[in-house]
Amino acid sequence: MTVSNLPFIGVVGPCGSGKSTLTQKLDDLGYPTRQIAQEHSYVKDMWKRLTNPDVLIFLQASFAVTKQRRSQMIYWTEVDYEEQQRRLAHAKKYADLFLETDNLTIQEVINHALAFIKKGQHDRST
Repeated sequence: MTVSNLPFIGVVGPCGSGKSTLTQKLDDLGYPTRQIAQEHSYVKDMWKRLTNPDVLIFLQASFAVTKQRRSQMIYWTEVDYEEQQRRLAHAKKYADLFLETDNLTIQEVINHALAFIKKGQHDRST
């Protein structure tokens, strides 16, 4: 746990899944949070080596939704998306909370994350 006794939260997921938005909102609420760019690393457990968060949140979004959200990424292909999914497999396996964001509003994603964090269901020692 952090000095403030709030859990340190790591957020992973493919590009366009909502990591930046969730991280910023949790930061704004005082939670120590880090967006982990695991989808860009060939090291399968880079998320853990770099941050080792108390809570790991995995945000998932379909290729169609990530492409729509990341429309400025002209080069974005399904092959790129699948490679990110492969690179995220380890983090997905060890995530404390997995959220499909395709049909959730930003506020719903925040609410789900906060409810989970506040319940304390993230204790990996049990």
